[in-house]
Amino acid sequence: MSVASTETGKHYVWGGNCDGWHLAASTNLSVIQERVPSGSSEVRHLHNKAEQFFYVLSGVASLEVAGAIHELKPNQGFLVPAGVPHTLSNQHEQPLEFLVVSTPPSHGDRENA
Repeated sequence: MSVASTETGKHYVWGGNCDGWHLAASTNLSVIQERVPSGSSEVRHLHNKAEQFFYVLSGVASLEVAGAIHELKPNQGFLVPAGVPHTLSNQHEQPLEFLVVSTPPSHGDRENA
């Protein structure tokens, strides 16, 4: 057990220019902090088993869930149930920083939607 941060978490790059840091990883839970530059987004997808909670730390997230777009500001979050197509993007000038909490972990449980 140790203190988790972006300095100690395992770093990865996704989408060519977005960053992620694994803050917690177990067989039942994944907590990742991600940074998305202006104009970037993920591919629309779903998870068959994992439900995910997105929580904005700074910036504004545009989260499309099953066709409805939700604008999440700092200190706001949104739960995406398993099996529901979604995509997150940053359509604003300020970089977006957020947490995504998945249970069970979503890696290996993703398909394009």
